[in-house]
Amino acid sequence: MGLLTLIVVLPLLGFVLNGLLGNRLGKGFVSAVGCGLPAIAFLVTVKVVLDLKGAGWAPIAETAYVWTMVGQDSFEIAFWFDRLTAVMALIVTGVGTLIHVYSTGYMHEDRSYARYFAYLNLFLFFMLLLVLGKSLLVLFVGWEGVGLASYLLIGFWFGDMEKAAAGKKAFIVNRIGDAGFLLGMFVIYSAVGTLDMPHVNQAFAGGAAPAVSASLVGLLLFIGATGKSAQIPLYVWLPDAMAGPTPVSALIHAATMVTAGVYLIARMSGIYLGAPEAGTVIAAVGALTALMAATIALAQDDIKKVLAYSTVSQLGFMFVAAGVGAYGVAVFHVYTHAFFKACLFLGAGSVIHAMSGEQDIQKMGGLARKIPITFATFAIATAAIAGIPPLAGFFSKDEILWYALASERGGSGWLLAVMAFTALLTAFYMFRLLWLTFFGKPRMMKEVEHHIHESPLSMTGVLMVLALLSAAGGFLSIPHFLEPMVPLPGIKPGMDAFHYFVVGGSIAIALAGLAGAAFFFGGDASRAARVKAGFAGAYRVLSHKYYVDELYDLAIHRPLLWISDKVFLRVGDRFLIDGTLDGLAGAAQRVAGRLSRVQTGSLHKYALLVLAGMVASLVWMWRNG
Repeated sequence: MGLLTLIVVLPLLGFVLNGLLGNRLGKGFVSAVGCGLPAIAFLVTVKVVLDLKGAGWAPIAETAYVWTMVGQDSFEIAFWFDRLTAVMALIVTGVGTLIHVYSTGYMHEDRSYARYFAYLNLFLFFMLLLVLGKSLLVLFVGWEGVGLASYLLIGFWFGDMEKAAAGKKAFIVNRIGDAGFLLGMFVIYSAVGTLDMPHVNQAFAGGAAPAVSASLVGLLLFIGATGKSAQIPLYVWLPDAMAGPTPVSALIHAATMVTAGVYLIARMSGIYLGAPEAGTVIAAVGALTALMAATIALAQDDIKKVLAYSTVSQLGFMFVAAGVGAYGVAVFHVYTHAFFKACLFLGAGSVIHAMSGEQDIQKMGGLARKIPITFATFAIATAAIAGIPPLAGFFSKDEILWYALASERGGSGWLLAVMAFTALLTAFYMFRLLWLTFFGKPRMMKEVEHHIHESPLSMTGVLMVLALLSAAGGFLSIPHFLEPMVPLPGIKPGMDAFHYFVVGGSIAIALAGLAGAAFFFGGDASRAARVKAGFAGAYRVLSHKYYVDELYDLAIHRPLLWISDKVFLRVGDRFLIDGTLDGLAGAAQRVAGRLSRVQTGSLHKYALLVLAGMVASLVWMWRNG
């Protein structure tokens, strides 16, 4: 077994061991296996990165086995490790391991402790399969696998019907996007004759696939990305996915799975470099998603829902970068986002743990002194996502704003304006969250206030590591690291002079968001209350998330239920299928009933029938003799 295969298989082994033996061998065994094997996978990943560097960054390929042969075509389970894989694999195994460790404290009292870690390890296995897969086929297996694991983890507490429904919603919505992904794979295979991603990129970049439009393929793949990475119109599953345990939100819906769509576009950049129309669509969808989700986050009071819509918005930032050809910048934001958003979600978990399960930020306040480590780490991550320099989010968001304006592949003033305004909203709603949660007078019930306490070291230690990465992670320039394989787009002529203007504006925006939140929510938050009362209608629309779920229910869900009930069930199943079968059975029963009258059990009648038959036979022979 090679090292690449080992990276993928280690979490799978954890799933098997905890799934089969966890309940019998106890929580100590579950914790050791559930956290230890991902940690080993991280160390092996570091070793492979060092080997990659030693080989002059030449990609490493490894074939585990031949899956199947179709004619002369061989489909292999093969892995590929290059600069992009290195970044993603380190995020998945590194942040994944930290979240596993955090979970030992957060989930310690849960009765299904072993099942939880088995599912978490299974997710890590599929995510690594997605990231390390050499072909679109292997990537798609991982893609579907993380969808399965996400369904299991979101609906982990399936005894609660609301949580079970959230898992089902995530699964179904993602299948819609995956249909587009499958169609894109079929088109690629018919045009190029392979699903091997390096060859596909080379074929499209070299113009060797004239039979198919690169924009068509790019848009089909992007449909899959809109599902997995929660973009308009398939974003509705992600906020509801907060029904799962908080560490699940951190791992799946902040650091790894939801960034799979961005990774797919960066990985298939050879297609998108020849598909400017697809790039325009991606940038437009990303910008609209970022703006819409940011406005919704302004009016949410559930601490996890605020972070969920923040994730949707930040994913929009990533797609804007990818849409204007700055794939390395998109991955840079994936990288920084993994740190600060995981820290925020896990910080929210620590707050919820301290508040005995309470998630409404209107019922919090004054927590900064009671849980100081959670507060300090949450504040650092908040400043990072807001873009306060020199924290990690500043560097990646600044790059996105710059290329949104200056990229030769679709940068424009309107795109910069939308993203700059969204960045302002981001800073405002995140500092609103910080103020209402940690500052001001306590607004919780007295019995809850008496039990507030800092989380155990297994949780706070992870928060401190993620806060450190959120602070310092931006100094590693991912775009320049990836540039040899994913070149940055050219800058429009005459735009270089505006670079410092964008940087200065980015800083001003972050500080304005901080100042605005302090102004409205400082003290007793009376100013915010007056604004809320003055714009009650707009606030209602935002708090109900533009009524998009209700619109989908009215336009899609109810018509489908009506068709299923009135047409398929009543007409198709009951009338046509059951009616036909029941009719045939009824006719056979009636015929049998009438024939059964012949079988009376009376010897006299039997003798009479025999005599009648003999007479009839004699008459027939006489007539035809």
